[in-house]
Amino acid sequence: MTETRRLAERVIRLEAAAILGLIDKLDERLERAVALLHGCAGRVIVTGMGKSGIIGRKIAATLASTGTPAYFLHPAEGMHGDLGMVARGDVVLALSNSGETDEVLAIVPPLKRLGVPIVLMTGHPSSTLARQCEVVLDTSVSEEACPMNLAPTSSTTAALALGDALAMVLLERRGLRPEDFAALHPRGTLGWRALFRVSDVMHTGDAIPTVREDALMKDVIVEMTRKRLGMTTVVDAAGRLIGVITDGDLRRLHLGGEPIAELAAGRVATRGAKLIAADDLAAKALEVMETFAITSLVIVDGEQRPSGVIHLHDILRAKIDV
Repeated sequence: MTETRRLAERVIRLEAAAILGLIDKLDERLERAVALLHGCAGRVIVTGMGKSGIIGRKIAATLASTGTPAYFLHPAEGMHGDLGMVARGDVVLALSNSGETDEVLAIVPPLKRLGVPIVLMTGHPSSTLARQCEVVLDTSVSEEACPMNLAPTSSTTAALALGDALAMVLLERRGLRPEDFAALHPRGTLGWRALFRVSDVMHTGDAIPTVREDALMKDVIVEMTRKRLGMTTVVDAAGRLIGVITDGDLRRLHLGGEPIAELAAGRVATRGAKLIAADDLAAKALEVMETFAITSLVIVDGEQRPSGVIHLHDILRAKIDV
């Protein structure tokens, strides 16, 4: 192993160990912190200085995007007017690995006068700052990944992981649903994956390509050409799905040399067509298509009659539009 790889592996192992080391510290203090954050009538104010502040910004963004109103307050700016954004009913989530950060200590008295509780994430649970906070979460690490044991590395990784844990526990407590998450991410892949369902983009009614099992292939080709989905469903006399015929099936028949015009659709149809439910996410339909290298899925009702067809292009168009 090269020296570069050895050093990189050391960093990753130390930071992984720092995260795993948090597990034994998940005690009643975590429960109290979650209770405070979940019961917050206002907003969660995340604060921290330096590298802790950068991690705090990410935690605030994660909280806000998963249903917990939150924003980041720079402690130095807080002492120059930004504390005016804090109100009774808010809760502060502070980050300070040392627990002695001057800028964070400076905003504690005004927060106390407002009656705002403080949850602290720190590597030193007996520090000056810790003694003034309602809940202290221990994020201490045995060693920084920095070769000099100085630069915040393992400690910031641990803080970020604990912040994610808090956000996800709160997400569960709030009962956030995929559609709620999508409402907070209305554009881009996240919103699309959580918002669009098969029923939103599938073809229904007369737009569903359908032929009876006794239909001749020349009529099948007409139906496929008219509906322009590259396939058709094949149903029995009661309208129940028997299978599907695709453009690929037509090509394979033609290359086989057998005259196809007079063949019956039921003889050609591929049984066991891949199905999808109308209320499934469009992202799931896309995953099924990619897994089985197909371009269409059929939706059936309780009587196994085709009620819709979703095509790969429908999903891609919807994804582009959001």
